[in-house]
Amino acid sequence: MNKFRFTLKISAIAIFMLAFASLAQAQATRTWVSGVGDDANPCSRTAPCKTFAGAISKTADCGEIDALDPGGFGAVTITKSITIDGTGTLASILASGTTGVIINAAADKVITLRGISINGACTGVHGINILSAKAVNVEDCVIFRFSSGNGITSSDADGVALTVRNTVIRDNTNDGINMVSSTGFSKVTLDNSEFHGNANGLHARAGTIVTANHCVFSTNSSNGVFADSNSASLSAAVRVWSSQISHNANAGVQAGAGGNAGTSIVEIAQDQINNNGNGVLTGAGGTIETFGNNSIRGNAAVNNCAVCTPVGPGN
Repeated sequence: MNKFRFTLKISAIAIFMLAFASLAQAQATRTWVSGVGDDANPCSRTAPCKTFAGAISKTADCGEIDALDPGGFGAVTITKSITIDGTGTLASILASGTTGVIINAAADKVITLRGISINGACTGVHGINILSAKAVNVEDCVIFRFSSGNGITSSDADGVALTVRNTVIRDNTNDGINMVSSTGFSKVTLDNSEFHGNANGLHARAGTIVTANHCVFSTNSSNGVFADSNSASLSAAVRVWSSQISHNANAGVQAGAGGNAGTSIVEIAQDQINNNGNGVLTGAGGTIETFGNNSIRGNAAVNNCAVCTPVGPGN
């Protein structure tokens, strides 16, 4: 009887150790995807997975998913701190009829998307939908052809830190970037990025603070840059430096909209605001601040900054 009990104990320990080893394997710090992979694999470099969704469940919090070779790796929902990196190959998400990346993580999680083509195939919803996170970094990506939503959209109630660098967001039916918050402020940094052929290139709504540097906002069907708060308690503020804002149908820059109770501010400095429907426009609650060193020329209407408030040196 004692020998039988001893055998049972040894068996239980062995099963526990095997289960622990299996769990550790399932939560690797770095996993891999390949166009010829299989989600039944452990997502190692020699046995990669097929999709981002398949790999993310086998990747530890604060880990990384890398693409080995060209492939379409599918839409993914992210609930942990993670980096998804497609640098060096064609790593794509074809999000026909759906959202490419949904981010719904805890308030202390940081997500980085790098080197990924996110294609809505003319039927997609959003390219990236941020519901909750501490910070989201979008680097060296292309987000395009989403028909019923935005390139990047965020409704994180407490606000998120969004950084977009070396990225093109184009040809989306709604906005290139659309940000709103209800209790805190989202802090957005745009660097060396382009926003073409959307409704608004940038739509900063209530609870949004944006800085943009060396960016292009062009050929959008409404505004290049639009600050538009409808909240009496949360403002929208955008500061655009050294950027090109051109060929937008309504206005290059607009602050405020009719009927809105919120405060909306856009600051412009060293910008080219050329060949738009209007150079600059203000609506209810809107203010445009200028450093007096912009080119506002060639617009169909409003080729001056008469509605602007001079600020800073150079005025």
